[in-house]
Amino acid sequence: MTSNSPDRATSFGQAAAEYDRARPTYPLELLARVLPTTGGRVIDCGAGTGLLTRALIELGHDVAAVDPDALMLQRLRAESPGLPAFQGTGESMPLPDSAARALLFGQAWHWVDPVAASQEADRVLAPDGLLILIWNIRNEDVEWVRKLTAIIGHSPAEELILTSEPEVAAPFQLDRLETWDWERPLTPETLRELARSRSPYLTASPAERRRVDEALERLLADDATLRDRATFTLPYRTYAFCYSRPQ
Repeated sequence: MTSNSPDRATSFGQAAAEYDRARPTYPLELLARVLPTTGGRVIDCGAGTGLLTRALIELGHDVAAVDPDALMLQRLRAESPGLPAFQGTGESMPLPDSAARALLFGQAWHWVDPVAASQEADRVLAPDGLLILIWNIRNEDVEWVRKLTAIIGHSPAEELILTSEPEVAAPFQLDRLETWDWERPLTPETLRELARSRSPYLTASPAERRRVDEALERLLADDATLRDRATFTLPYRTYAFCYSRPQ
């Protein structure tokens, strides 16, 4: 369950509602640290159902969204009526040159061709624009979270961030990496939906899906942290890689 295939990249639309309910949002404190609210448009590329988009709007940014999946964009438009939203990819965005002061990829850069996407980012960003790549990664220092990962596996994003750094091509250079530790409250049903909204599950065989479902039910029934709990918290560390171009 490690292939980073095009089928996986466009598998999420079939579970858009579950994805929107179950996936974590992004900590406002971290977003405020890496992206000032003054001036110009911000683009959320690979926006999905708009989890990062809505956080940016909450902070006061002028946001437009881009995603390759029409079903995900349908959910995004329903959640944020009137928001400019376009079907496109990190390698080909239907936007004019120098259209944005910042371009963000939330949980999405691992799906792109990094060289082509870097070239496209260079085109759509204003000369002093920022490229910001963000990922939410579960904190596996917690025992039950390690058990969860043993069941659902690592996603392409987790495999990337836990073993290396994102590949970003010229003319961009990494300015800084910011992180933020936080906890998200969940119910047992939200945890089930979280597992079922991931690309390895969505593209798995029926037998593999049953294995995941059954193992997750055993975890919920047997682990002392989760058993008989109406709510519990899932710990995350959010990573924000911030890039600029030499002037």
